[in-house]
Amino acid sequence: MVRDLEATTLRKVRSRLIPFLALLYFAAFIDRVNVSFAALQMNRDLDFSAYVYGLGAGLFFVTYCIFEVPSNLVLHKVGGRLWIARIMLTWAVIAGAMAFITGSTGFYVLRLLLGAAEAGFFPGVVYYLTYWVPAAQRAQLVAGFMTAIPISTAIGAPISSAILSLDGALGLAGWQWLFLSETVPSLILGVATLLYLRDTPDQVEWLSADEKKWLTGTLEAERAYRRGKYEHSVLGALTNPRVLALSLCYFGVEIGLYGVILWVPQIFTNVGIPAALVGYVVAIPYAVAAVGMVWWCRRSDRRKERVWHIAIASIVGFCGLAASAYLPNSPTLSVIAITFGAVGTLAILPIFWTLPAAILNGAAAAGAIALINALGNIGGFAGPYVIGWIKNATGSFTYGLLAVASGVLLTGIMALIIGHDAAAEQGGSLAPVRAPSAVGS
Repeated sequence: MVRDLEATTLRKVRSRLIPFLALLYFAAFIDRVNVSFAALQMNRDLDFSAYVYGLGAGLFFVTYCIFEVPSNLVLHKVGGRLWIARIMLTWAVIAGAMAFITGSTGFYVLRLLLGAAEAGFFPGVVYYLTYWVPAAQRAQLVAGFMTAIPISTAIGAPISSAILSLDGALGLAGWQWLFLSETVPSLILGVATLLYLRDTPDQVEWLSADEKKWLTGTLEAERAYRRGKYEHSVLGALTNPRVLALSLCYFGVEIGLYGVILWVPQIFTNVGIPAALVGYVVAIPYAVAAVGMVWWCRRSDRRKERVWHIAIASIVGFCGLAASAYLPNSPTLSVIAITFGAVGTLAILPIFWTLPAAILNGAAAAGAIALINALGNIGGFAGPYVIGWIKNATGSFTYGLLAVASGVLLTGIMALIIGHDAAAEQGGSLAPVRAPSAVGS
């Protein structure tokens, strides 16, 4: 039966690719945000103000944005396996070098280099999955990959706190141990990527001939529909008004995501949670967010609806982050509010990436997905920078949290304005995609 073939094929793809890709993203995200925990000691040891830390944390996204499109176009040419491995190995080396900074200049330079090294990883994986997962099932599977964000924070937070307790061991500060130890998994996984991943379904042995035929046939039907309706050159895709609108949509959610995730340890210590416990408390909102992300994306896939799911999640995220701005004296209520903010913000991300994938193909898709991620990730710079700047000026997180909450709400509004071509998820028809006739029914 066609449905049995579809279910079996997607189950194999999910089990073979998603856990491994999520593990890569887990390592990437820890290397990207462990600076938020290192700051609990590093800011003291190196005499960094809130402004210096906020600027350095955000500078990562400047070079990350600049090199996103070139990186993804190279991936399109050389294949995901080789390029994703290259990204992982270079970011691992630079992340480890963070242990040896001695002042703000070194901090700024290495954060810029880390952004350049990691550029293209996330959009590269999103683009890579367009060769493996039909659009109708993509939100759920991308959610499985993107659970690495909250899980890496939920697991990495207590681990980071434990590593910080090594402060003074062998003459190294706890924050130096943090950067050095959390680099090792990325080095190992970079080598594993070369050995494990394959670029396209026809290169693997774990799919049968019928499964390969169904999968490639379904994906080609989707590409044919998009070619007929949304044919773009690379330059045309990069300047397309809808692509630019999607970039603004993504900008809003990235403000909320990184504005909070790079400051949350300090936000929680500010409301009275002891520094020794903060890593364990940070795990709470992001563990809940991992469950919420997967559930909300499965619901979106079942209902074949995208924009209202993004809009509702944005309202939840906005309300949680805005509420957290007015709870400076209540640790419990602050954690609850940040939890709602994290759930809403993170639930947006996998569903959002179904929107550009529905209108783009080939090199145009590689370039445009990277551009959306690049321009959107300016929010990754703006979020932590704005919170640091406002905190330095006012001594409070209140107005900074309101600013990043507004960014999340902007995403929901923009999604409703942009809309979504649901027919593109079924090769131009809302009826289920049939397998090639040779497979049978």
